[in-house]
Amino acid sequence: MANVLIIGAGGVGGVVTHKCAQVPEVFERITLASRTLEKCDAIASQIDRPIRTEQVDADNVPELAALIREIKPDLVVNVALPYQDLHIMDACLETKTDYLDTANYEPPDEAKFCYKWQWDYQERFREAGVMALLGSGFDPGVTNVFCAHAAKEHFDEIHYVDIMDCNAGDHGHPFATNFNPEINIREITQRGKYFENGRWLETDPLSVHKTFDFPGIGPREMYLMYHEEMESLTKHIPHIKRMRFWMTFGQEYLTHLRVLENVGMTRIDPVVFEGHEIVPLKFLKALLPEPSSLGENYSGKTCIGCMIEGVKDGQPQKYYVYNICDHAQAYKEVKAQAISYTTGVPAMIGAMLMVTGVWRGEGVFNMEQFDPSPFMEKLNIHGLPWTEKFL
Repeated sequence: MANVLIIGAGGVGGVVTHKCAQVPEVFERITLASRTLEKCDAIASQIDRPIRTEQVDADNVPELAALIREIKPDLVVNVALPYQDLHIMDACLETKTDYLDTANYEPPDEAKFCYKWQWDYQERFREAGVMALLGSGFDPGVTNVFCAHAAKEHFDEIHYVDIMDCNAGDHGHPFATNFNPEINIREITQRGKYFENGRWLETDPLSVHKTFDFPGIGPREMYLMYHEEMESLTKHIPHIKRMRFWMTFGQEYLTHLRVLENVGMTRIDPVVFEGHEIVPLKFLKALLPEPSSLGENYSGKTCIGCMIEGVKDGQPQKYYVYNICDHAQAYKEVKAQAISYTTGVPAMIGAMLMVTGVWRGEGVFNMEQFDPSPFMEKLNIHGLPWTEKFL
């Protein structure tokens, strides 16, 4: 049985802790650590088994390494901010401890998705004899596994992939983000990008959109964005011709976002205010609702999946695989809304497959590099059942 250290006590950290606690035959000991101990204690108080809590600064590598040495976990699950990925990876290297995260590294001073910083750890993790699993959330994460499952079970060649993420939930606030506002707004306001015929093409932010009829939800307008899983999937799917990522937004959300952009509140560079430097987006984050607070009154559903086209036995084939998750049901189970739930459950499953030896390797890996079948099986068991259709 495994000993796991979870770093990060936001909405996703709460879900990961709850879901690990539901599998005591795998996760014998659980420690939840964060900069704010009170957040860890609040999550631990919701769970009917002992959860150790600790205070740690995820930007402080010596402090992280000291905590890892004290706890001696089999795996560190990083659900802190993407800015902190490299610090936590450094601490895992120093202590020779396996590592898992749900989102790739972002530099604090630039809104940029790129796996290069973490892929550059490949040789160091391999030489240390430890494993790093990147992006074990939903998108990235489950969407990567959906593609690997399609390649294994249904296609000889995959040519086209559209990853489509719809949140049709209602949290009752005029404007709020479903995960860390700073990360969320940086992601949405950057230029769109998609892969076609061997090269990356860029678009103006949210300038390309179309309607899709989402199962269990209905027609919604979705917008083309860049998302990190495309970087690894285009590398690992050999015959890919085009890959795009789409996300839905309501008009009220987009109107608020446009106004905030126009007045400079989404800027990530410092400005001087009353003699002090502040970053407007960080100030905005302090004003917006905490994402983990949205769950109690959240209604509606999410639908996230992959539309895949290619060839099987010489014939063209079109295939759709997706999950529907209900906000209210997620809150009833783990006190979190569905966005946190759909990220936290796959993090637990990835951790389970690592500590039980089902997914093993030395070095840095993305989700689609492993056998998708055990992960697909666990999704059905642990709260994210999937549906597949041939079109």
